[in-house]
Amino acid sequence: QVQLVESGGGLVQAGGSLRLSCLASGRTFSSYLMGWFRQAPGKEREFVASINWSGYITSYTNSVKGRFTISRDNAKNTLYLQMNSLKPEDTAVYYCAAQIGTSYNTWGQGTQVTVSS
Repeated sequence: QVQLVESGGGLVQAGGSLRLSCLASGRTFSSYLMGWFRQAPGKEREFVASINWSGYITSYTNSVKGRFTISRDNAKNTLYLQMNSLKPEDTAVYYCAAQIGTSYNTWGQGTQVTVSS
């Protein structure tokens, strides 16, 4: 069973940067499609970005394109989300998730990102 642990969240001013990490346990991390999601207060969880097993295919929600970069290091069992030019509307709890099978069904505990104006 895969376990995911996020880190790297914090408080940053608008225009600043943060890099989130997600460490996965287990030996099959490299075979999973991985994603980042976020949930702002009072809102539903939303998709942010995804990356395929090799790292060559990525996808982003429109609101973060050009600002966020998803990447992975399969040798370190780690998923990353580099977030630049942060905006107050990026404030949310960020979750990493693994798609095992046909849906995202394994989630981390989340890490808080707060962007002040």
